[in-house]
Amino acid sequence: MPLYNLDSKSGITQIRPSVFQSERELQRLFEGNLEKLIGVRFIASEFTTGDRQRGRIDTLGLDQDGIPTIIEYKKSSKENVINQGLFYLDWLVDHKGDFTLAAQEALGNDIQIEWSQPRLILIAESFSEYDKYAVNRIGANIELWAYRRYGENFLYLDPIFITNPRDSKRGRTVKESEKKEEIEAPVYTVEDHLKGKSKNTEDLFEHIRERIFDLADDNSIIEKANKMYVSYKHGKNFCEVRVQSKALWIWLDIHQSDLNDPYQLTRDVSDIGHYGTGFVDLKLTNLADIDKVIHLIEQSFRQTM
Repeated sequence: MPLYNLDSKSGITQIRPSVFQSERELQRLFEGNLEKLIGVRFIASEFTTGDRQRGRIDTLGLDQDGIPTIIEYKKSSKENVINQGLFYLDWLVDHKGDFTLAAQEALGNDIQIEWSQPRLILIAESFSEYDKYAVNRIGANIELWAYRRYGENFLYLDPIFITNPRDSKRGRTVKESEKKEEIEAPVYTVEDHLKGKSKNTEDLFEHIRERIFDLADDNSIIEKANKMYVSYKHGKNFCEVRVQSKALWIWLDIHQSDLNDPYQLTRDVSDIGHYGTGFVDLKLTNLADIDKVIHLIEQSFRQTM
């Protein structure tokens, strides 16, 4: 994909693609900016899997929803990164204690870990259609992210394939033949969050849910029900919704300084304890306000496009 610099003085100039000198250089860049790039908190680099299952996981992390995450990098798309990643994903499921200790050491003892769907993120310059097909058939929570470096100061990052670990109204449906054996952990659903709520609140949620999915026409938005809220992800979280008895609390993963909020509906919660992963929150109680709220959600979504 060509990238151009729009400079009124010298006109349009193309920024030429460049490369990382080594895989380690690529890894260091991501590990130093993991939350900004893919919404994952850094835990460890080159994490050894021990003597029995020898290997080194490039990067261990914990995502915005508390899900254990493995990240593997490859400069060349020809390397068999999928099989290597699957090996480490199996190791992770069998060694929850080792991961928990590493996570507590890096992030503190009070972290919450959600084991229902560990993530495997594979990062390379490109992936083939065969890679996408293989990941789709495997059915695990595997993501393919393609990158392209331009010049010295520009990086393009594209989540080209993200499996949807939950059946959803508009997302990709996971076939029974694709499903892995469930990991022993609580599994939450949207229905769990709506149980016992009023008809008005259910209607509010269904309307906002539909409008969120409408932000992308390629089923690329992932809905995930967590213990305390339902998150919406496009590569990384852009919105979380907590269903209450008479209202919806919504968090947006965008700083208030970057948000155009003409009706002043949001509140900065970046320094306040809250359930969602976002930096601002707002309350929705009336269907008449949905257009105003979607205007705000869309701004957060566009940061992940």
